[in-house]
Amino acid sequence: MDRKFKILCGAISLAIITVSAINLNIGFSDLNFRDFFTDTANSQIAGLRINRVVAVVLAGLAIPTSGFLLQEYFQNPLAGPSVLGITSVASLSVAFYLFFSQYIILPEILQDSFISVSAIGGSLVLMLLLLAFSRRLSDRSSIIIFGFLVSALAGAVVSVLQFYAESQSLKNYVLWSFGANNQASGRQLWILGIIVLGGLFAAFKSIKPLLGSALGSAYAQSLGVDLNRLKLLIIISSSVLAASVTAFLGPILFVGIVVPHFCRLIYNPAKLWHQWILNLLLGTFIMLFFSVISELTLFPLNVITSVFGVPVILAMMLKSRKANF
Repeated sequence: MDRKFKILCGAISLAIITVSAINLNIGFSDLNFRDFFTDTANSQIAGLRINRVVAVVLAGLAIPTSGFLLQEYFQNPLAGPSVLGITSVASLSVAFYLFFSQYIILPEILQDSFISVSAIGGSLVLMLLLLAFSRRLSDRSSIIIFGFLVSALAGAVVSVLQFYAESQSLKNYVLWSFGANNQASGRQLWILGIIVLGGLFAAFKSIKPLLGSALGSAYAQSLGVDLNRLKLLIIISSSVLAASVTAFLGPILFVGIVVPHFCRLIYNPAKLWHQWILNLLLGTFIMLFFSVISELTLFPLNVITSVFGVPVILAMMLKSRKANF
């Protein structure tokens, strides 16, 4: 590792520690050090803040990694977790459950977690469809078009459900879609952590083949890269990472597009291993920073990511257009 990369990692790591401490100490109640490690009157509040930080860190690891893999595979800086329709299908699954939950009888132990189960289930169904279509679509752009079509269809169905939904069901769906980082319990975070670790392992296995794939299909095959296996790894890892966070925390928009873009600006984009590490670190810092803003302004996390992401993406599009001329 060169000196510049070490300095970048050290600076971002220090920023993560700082903003994590701010997250733990921000809220309506003032806490001290003992509240986090001993049984006090504020221990429950301290536990909720720890859960909030853990949830945001997991999202910061998962969403940028998903976007990074998709952008490198499709060679498109505007590709992100929503490109494959993962977020849209997860939202559609949650919408079905929330709007029809009054007609579904479930054991009490499943009621609190069924929103997450339905979102992951819907995303896994989409992943299976993508795997089936990917075997017939040799052109990478065709898979992106398929994802856009799925997103449009899912959005249309959600709009119909919202039109006919009762007021309470509609309210529940809107609150979920805001992407609140306080809604995950400790048990849900354990499940989310296991799923994210599995997705990161699949991402780890795909980085080396991506290095060869970036130089062209013919060159990659001459190096022994299995392009079909690489395609499966990219789809599985990006789907699992994006769907799990969407299920437990709601849709987190634009972070998966913006963070990889920033990482390419601050360091050599050809070094994919270094880029992935920077995405993990910078994604964690940005999500923790957004969490602080959310707590200070009381705005939903999804609103903050959109306000931040939309201008950046517009600037990226304008820059790309000028480069083409």
